[in-house]
Amino acid sequence: MKRSFVLAVSAAVLLATGVAGGAVAQMHMEPSAYSAALADPVRTEADKARDEARHTAETLAFAEVMPGQTIGDMIIGGGYFTRVFAAATGPTGKVIAWQPAQFIGFQASYADAITAADALPNVEGIRSPLGAPEFPAAMDLVFTAQNYHDLHLKPFAADTAAKTNAAVFAALKPGGLYVIVDHYAAAGSGLAAADSLHRIDPAIVKEEVEAAGFVLEDHSDILKNDSDPLTANVFDAAIRGHTSQFMLKFRKPA
Repeated sequence: MKRSFVLAVSAAVLLATGVAGGAVAQMHMEPSAYSAALADPVRTEADKARDEARHTAETLAFAEVMPGQTIGDMIIGGGYFTRVFAAATGPTGKVIAWQPAQFIGFQASYADAITAADALPNVEGIRSPLGAPEFPAAMDLVFTAQNYHDLHLKPFAADTAAKTNAAVFAALKPGGLYVIVDHYAAAGSGLAAADSLHRIDPAIVKEEVEAAGFVLEDHSDILKNDSDPLTANVFDAAIRGHTSQFMLKFRKPA
């Protein structure tokens, strides 16, 4: 049986039971439910080789990803999560992949990534500037991995994070989720770490996102690494790919 048919059937069942499409009730998905999505041919072999370290199945479960959803992948980078969301949401779902204009102008690979994402049948690429994501209305989930801190890089306006969080809040349906994964900075380190180390204190993320109207629902330390001193730049060869990361799940009130 083809994966697309399995996902279509799953989506129909979930819709019939009122579960799909971002239901307000918290869903407890099992990581094993995503085995077909992880194996999907839309994903590269390089993607699949990173799944164990990135705990991809567990991350999808934490974010309550399901067939038929509309998901915003915020600041897609190389498109790793865009591809797995495309597989997991299936033919009845949609992924809105946002690669900010500033990123595209900074590095050719970011332009290539959004072009490749746009070519996937259930993915729509958007290229609006930081602080102004052109997400459609009534989305189920907005997700960002290892990029929230970029909203505080020195070249960008001081209110970039506030504007982005407000845009995400407006785009999500009532009960929709905003899930943020990023590199831990030391507690109390302030915003300087975002620019110098590409890390952020999760307390800052919580404060900013709650100020936009969201409610913190859950957190996960499955990506935490106690051997990370939290003081090295995430691109330092000694720690790259092994940073300690947090996952936060916020919900837009119904």
